[in-house]
Amino acid sequence: MRLALFAAGLATFALLYSTQALLPEISRDLDADPGLASWTVSGATIGLALAVLPLAALSERFGRRRMLTASMSVAVALALAVPFAPDMGTLIALRTLQGAAIAGVPASAMAYLADEVRGRHLVGATGLFVAGNSVGGMSGRVLTGWVTEAWGWRMGLAAVAVSSLLCVAAFRLLAPRARHFRPSALNARGLARTVSAHLRDPLLARLYAIGLLFMVVFGGVYTVIGYRLTAEPFGLSQGLVGSVFVIYLVGTATSAAAGRLNARLGRRGTIYAGIVTASSGLLLSLMDSLAAVVAGLVLITAGFFAGHTVASGSVSRTATSGRAQASALYQMTYYTGSSLGGALGAAAFAAGGWAATVTMTLAAMVLATGVTFYGTRSAAAVHRRRLREARA
Repeated sequence: MRLALFAAGLATFALLYSTQALLPEISRDLDADPGLASWTVSGATIGLALAVLPLAALSERFGRRRMLTASMSVAVALALAVPFAPDMGTLIALRTLQGAAIAGVPASAMAYLADEVRGRHLVGATGLFVAGNSVGGMSGRVLTGWVTEAWGWRMGLAAVAVSSLLCVAAFRLLAPRARHFRPSALNARGLARTVSAHLRDPLLARLYAIGLLFMVVFGGVYTVIGYRLTAEPFGLSQGLVGSVFVIYLVGTATSAAAGRLNARLGRRGTIYAGIVTASSGLLLSLMDSLAAVVAGLVLITAGFFAGHTVASGSVSRTATSGRAQASALYQMTYYTGSSLGGALGAAAFAAGGWAATVTMTLAAMVLATGVTFYGTRSAAAVHRRRLREARA
């Protein structure tokens, strides 16, 4: 089970962001500006955001393992077609469909584990799936970067497609049949009521907004960074640009440390720390020094993962019912943030360079600060009211 879910996570995130490190090459080959080329990433993430909730509902009816297998199989089939896209419009359309197909993995994976894995083994299995996500996101970009430098971006995407096909085969061979899954009837009205109740919950709404805003920063920065690093004064090769995504490993360490930080600073304190860290990295990245840009990316990555880890974990603890739907809504807003960040970051870069992208992402951090501060004020008001009621 652990190895199967690791393979699923590896394939999913290698495919989802496969074009991100290649955007400068795709722009040159297909004569597209950064704003248009960014939709090869944003299209995939918006496709995932739109499909994750419906596919989560379907997995309740048809089974998690079946959904995982079908989702990854369709995504890989589309990945094998992507390198042959004749123009930008076709490439964006294929990537959007691919993102919608990939949505079945986050929609089903955690529920599959919760159904089939018991006790102390659940934490380890979950951790390995998350590690697969992180390693897949990183390795997919590094692999495409170096293959693209040698043989072009189409071969880079083909390499990710073939490696993901191997991951799907491994998942199918390793994943045990469901023993504890019990299918339930589709209930569109019940689902709509649950989703509506979650969206009306003030704390959940703030957590969704914070996840979205952090992802605007992360998506914007990593969509545009290739254009910055291949241009002067850096002039890095495509392979070296892909290797920059090794910084993702910082996120793995930060996610593990976020729990300890949360115990010390509390949820809002940790989110404030993430905002300050990411904002410091954005400002540092403005310097025309490769060391400063890399250090800035490290801080941005650490701040993002701190905020995202606390916000996503708080969603499950906050929802008293319909936790699967609450988590699916978080994923919807999270990947919507990725789409917005990529599209807005690239448009800002085309209009005003890296400084404009930094300005846009800093604005997102200001909004996240406002949302968190509002939550702090609301919590303080509730605490004062309870004290007055206790005295009365």
